[in-house]
Amino acid sequence: MSTAPSAEKTTEDEPQPQNGFDRFFEITKRRSTVGTEVRGGIVTFVTMAYIVILNPIILSSGKDVAGHSLQFAQVSAVTALTAGAMTILFGLITRLPFAFAAGLGINSFLAVSVVGQLTWPEAMGLVLINGVIIVILAATGLRRMIFNAVPLELKTAITVGIGLFIAFIGFVDGGFVTATGVGSPPVGLGESGSIATVPTLLFVLTLILTGVLMARKVKAALLIGLLSGTVVAIIVEAIWHLGSKSAKNPDGWSLAVPALPSQWFSVPDLGLVGQVDVVSSWGRIGVLACVMLIFTLVFTNFFDAMGTMTGLAREAGLSDAKGDFPRLRSALIVEGVGAVAGGATSASSNTVFIESASGIGEGARTGVANLVTGVLFLLAMFLTPLTSIVPSEIASAALVIVGALMMSQIRHIDLTDLSALIPVFLTITVMPLTYSIANGIGAGFISWVIIRSLSGKARQISPLLWIVAAGFVIYFARGPIEALLGG
Repeated sequence: MSTAPSAEKTTEDEPQPQNGFDRFFEITKRRSTVGTEVRGGIVTFVTMAYIVILNPIILSSGKDVAGHSLQFAQVSAVTALTAGAMTILFGLITRLPFAFAAGLGINSFLAVSVVGQLTWPEAMGLVLINGVIIVILAATGLRRMIFNAVPLELKTAITVGIGLFIAFIGFVDGGFVTATGVGSPPVGLGESGSIATVPTLLFVLTLILTGVLMARKVKAALLIGLLSGTVVAIIVEAIWHLGSKSAKNPDGWSLAVPALPSQWFSVPDLGLVGQVDVVSSWGRIGVLACVMLIFTLVFTNFFDAMGTMTGLAREAGLSDAKGDFPRLRSALIVEGVGAVAGGATSASSNTVFIESASGIGEGARTGVANLVTGVLFLLAMFLTPLTSIVPSEIASAALVIVGALMMSQIRHIDLTDLSALIPVFLTITVMPLTYSIANGIGAGFISWVIIRSLSGKARQISPLLWIVAAGFVIYFARGPIEALLGG
């Protein structure tokens, strides 16, 4: 644990903390202020608030093997509860500004691939087991050993790849990039090659406004951009009544309609808390099938979180030359606890959110920002209608800006060595193109060990990296493997 420097060792480069709160969170030491942390925490929440709506949309859409679905309101309540509790816990233990929420990759995997074979309590039981495994790996030091075995070039590439990934998410959620359907190219600009909707136009305007404010080094630029865009969106909706986007209304808002709610307060229904079954799934689908599902959950959870934390720490200037950051082991353990908590509450595995980069871009450097974000998530349980005011088109502009900031880290990579360049390139590009951080990391690891070893640099590769790369080969081939085992 870091402590304040002694008076004898204090220099101009190491300012003394103002009080115990400052000393605990290392606010002054990290060149921040309470005001900056509060702004950063608010920006992170505003950027992440969509999860309180999107997670229940995803989870409630899946019917389990018994034909049951999760109730939207209940999932929304436990989503906010778990995100708030885990974000605060992480901030207190690690003092890092990395917020938590239900991981989008895993919740989609549960709704699409798992609950068709299991009941929802059984599916959440696998999520809980996945979390316990990750906690054990972190507590025993194996997770950190894997983290340390990753070369600096790949750690930096993960940061850059995440930047492109969240920028791509921003462009898609903002309606600037859309799927074209069958044929080539797979994606295009807006609707039929043009910006044809008002929500997408407001995304562009918010992006430009925020970019100008940041270029002019205006304090709270991201927050000002988000709030300004939201106010304009509310006015636009009040005038034109665009409504929600649908097949019959393609010009509407994609997720949240920016209108002041008629009801601001609602009592949360926490009936899903504790609805978890860790036993019955083994008898329902068999041991091998359960093992493969847990293997997929662990790999996705493990490397998504590792990559995200690596990128966030570097963006915040908190990592050292090797890519390590303060209280790394504690961070890895608490991240595993997030999966356990997500399974226990039926909110799906909770993990570090890449949208935390928006708060870091606003200046957040300590766990104080997490306290703000966490409290806002807990309040969101009671103010669910209020969280729907910010449309995803507006929040997405912040993601694109932050993606650009993270992209700048590529300057730390030596691109003259082709044996490093190709794995770095694959890491960076596979993330956004496959919509998965874990896929990008896997492509980078596998190509790194193969290309570097065949280039005469096998001795420079950690044996642990070989093992992880082999694990990713199994991860990528899990479909045929599952079919073979099932046969």
